[in-house]
Amino acid sequence: MLGCDGSYPGPRGAGSGYLVAAGSTSLWLDAGPGTFANLQWLADPAQVDAVVVSHEHPDHCADLDSYAVWLHHVAHPPVRVYAPPGVRHRSYHAQDPVLEWIEIEPAMTVTIGDLTCTFAGTDHGPPTVAVRFDAAGAGAGADALTYSADTGPDWSVAELGTGIGTLLCEASYTKEHEGELRHLSGRQAGSMAARAAVGQLVLTHRWPTVAVATLADEAAEAFGREVEQAHAGRILRW
Repeated sequence: MLGCDGSYPGPRGAGSGYLVAAGSTSLWLDAGPGTFANLQWLADPAQVDAVVVSHEHPDHCADLDSYAVWLHHVAHPPVRVYAPPGVRHRSYHAQDPVLEWIEIEPAMTVTIGDLTCTFAGTDHGPPTVAVRFDAAGAGAGADALTYSADTGPDWSVAELGTGIGTLLCEASYTKEHEGELRHLSGRQAGSMAARAAVGQLVLTHRWPTVAVATLADEAAEAFGREVEQAHAGRILRW
């Protein structure tokens, strides 16, 4: 986990960003502010095979520009960036050959090395995609890792099928804020995960002003069991 703060980074925090690995493949999922610094701390950026960006909001894609500058400095071959419409035109490096842009659409599936990525459009305003990751060679019935990206309650992770072992789900705020923005509360995240029969629920994208314990408690009550919390530097096995 490279960063998990919602909407803006808190003190010493970072926006949304995760390094997803299976077999010999490593993907950088979302590139919020501060996540490239943490990527360099936790791993070798040269080992990133591709970048997947969920949507155009800066807290999910701002560090693509820092990454592009790094690619120039190390004379690295072009890296593919999979993103929905809107992300590329936000980038200062939209025409830079170090980034190979590939536009993704809801219901699209792509295979990147040892990872199969299946996308679904969420309820968030600008084109936004959740993504399900299935590892090659895991066998039939193996649990998948799924990332909700940003979404309001008019979408369900069930759209990405059954067998979700771990759901990394946004829970931006607590239930008193429901309906204010197209995001999920802890209660809504827990309810959605329970309905989809998710194995493990991990909360992310929490506003820095929201109490960790309060958010976790309401999510756990709705989910029916304990939930996990994302934090920068955490390694999650899936």
